[in-house]
Amino acid sequence: MRNSSLFIILYRMRIPFLVIIVAYTIAITGLLIIDGRDANGNPYHMSIFDAFYFVSYMATTIGFGETPYEFTYSQRIWVSISIYITVVGWFYGVGSLVRLLQDKLFLNEIEKSKFRRQIKRLKQKFIIVLGYNQITSEIIKRAIQQDIRTVVIEKSEERGNDLLLENFTPTVPLLIADAHSSVALEEAGIKKHNCKGLVSLFEDDSLNLRIALTSKLLNKNVKLAIKSTTENHSENLKDLDVEIIANPFLIISNEINMALNAPNLLKLEKWLYKVDTLNSALPLFPKGKYIICGFGRMGKSVYDKLKTNNIEAHFIEIDSNKNIDYIKNRTTSLTYANADDKDTLIEIGIRDSVAIIAATNNDTTNLSILATAKKLNPKIMTIVRENEMEDFSIFENANIDHIFMPAKILINKTTNALINPLSDVFIRSISNKDEAWAAKLVRRLFETIDENPLLFEVEINFEDAPEITRYLKTKQELSLNIFRVSLHNKELKNNIVPLLLLRNNEEFLLPSWEFELKLDDKILFACDLHAKNDMEYIAQNIYEFYYALTGKEKRTILKGLFK
Repeated sequence: MRNSSLFIILYRMRIPFLVIIVAYTIAITGLLIIDGRDANGNPYHMSIFDAFYFVSYMATTIGFGETPYEFTYSQRIWVSISIYITVVGWFYGVGSLVRLLQDKLFLNEIEKSKFRRQIKRLKQKFIIVLGYNQITSEIIKRAIQQDIRTVVIEKSEERGNDLLLENFTPTVPLLIADAHSSVALEEAGIKKHNCKGLVSLFEDDSLNLRIALTSKLLNKNVKLAIKSTTENHSENLKDLDVEIIANPFLIISNEINMALNAPNLLKLEKWLYKVDTLNSALPLFPKGKYIICGFGRMGKSVYDKLKTNNIEAHFIEIDSNKNIDYIKNRTTSLTYANADDKDTLIEIGIRDSVAIIAATNNDTTNLSILATAKKLNPKIMTIVRENEMEDFSIFENANIDHIFMPAKILINKTTNALINPLSDVFIRSISNKDEAWAAKLVRRLFETIDENPLLFEVEINFEDAPEITRYLKTKQELSLNIFRVSLHNKELKNNIVPLLLLRNNEEFLLPSWEFELKLDDKILFACDLHAKNDMEYIAQNIYEFYYALTGKEKRTILKGLFK
């Protein structure tokens, strides 16, 4: 039954309803049978309406007097009996109703009905977020800032209450259900045309894979952002055509690789993720011996990048039962011991090492490791994995050189890929560029715009750029230069750098201003706020577009009348 709350009401209240109906029937029947007297003393029988009317107010209020005539003693005796019959029936009915209103199943169904109505009324673009925690809370906030609604499915009622207490504006619809349930996903609107994405960032890779499979079967066009921490699961997700695979440990290792080979690339990435500005310090990593504390997913991923760069690495792992098959056929060293033990660190060469990476899944252990390492080698570079977002202030005050937080990396990767898809494509496109290319782009952005340029994405279609689309549909040519024009003075150029043009899945990095536009092109610009406003006007306003194209004011009806 679609309306389960109505079904529960009918099912739970059927006996109370029957009790009240039987009580009324008995009371009314008695009044119909018993002889009464009218105002002249003549015998009469109450009509069924009079009997029903009297029993109705008698059963609920016990008052208002006798009607339509004064009762005989026989009628009064029967009314006295009927009072107890009907009142007991009402007490039973009201008690059953109170129990129903406290029933958890009924309340859940009421919430589900409310949720379905919210989803039905949802007309804006929205994404479905599975699970509510600190990570997904930040994703919701960033989506709302970009005018993208969110819908949350959360299994835990306690976490669901945390979401309600956040009091997001606009409201975030919440469904208490299993995230992997196909019924829950359908109720959350995964099949709706305005559902633009789904986020699944659970710790369990198998659960994420199951959710990805279910989601693609329900809607093959929905964009998925799925967390994966192993190579095997990442490959499985690729086979399902999952667009966004967020592996925080692979991202961390790639960032370390950039810092070793092309630090300006890492600076660009941090700017795109809004972590740093283009004027921040260059993230330089030394080459030499590295000590990696923690033989886990992050440690292994970082180790692979270090070996690619021919950098010596030594593992320290406290759990002697961990599988060492990973380092078979690899030239490395592994010591089983406490990583914050001074003797162990001295033995493996802490004083000759250039960097130490605390990569365990325990923040206290990581801080202890680095504190010990700093005492033994004050010049050593400290790199740490921070697991809990609440500990950020502690890590900041610990004077650590580089902090990598998987939670924030997931937030940046997911929101960037879902909300700013061209920015995510740009990050992937520049990953193989060298330091000279990256340094040149950083300098160009800094000199053309400022230390923290804004990003602006536009697609040449009737929704994003109607005026440019209409112009191109007349088969006339138009170049990127149209976006560069200042609406205050056509002779001036705005502070803009075109970063990427995407055409039929073909990527054009740093296209020139003479690059010809085509329908359905997707373009990513770096700019300042003034230039962003001008580009929006040029793309959407017929008068501003005409001025940018010709340098003349387009005549309106009013201008023609008053000229």
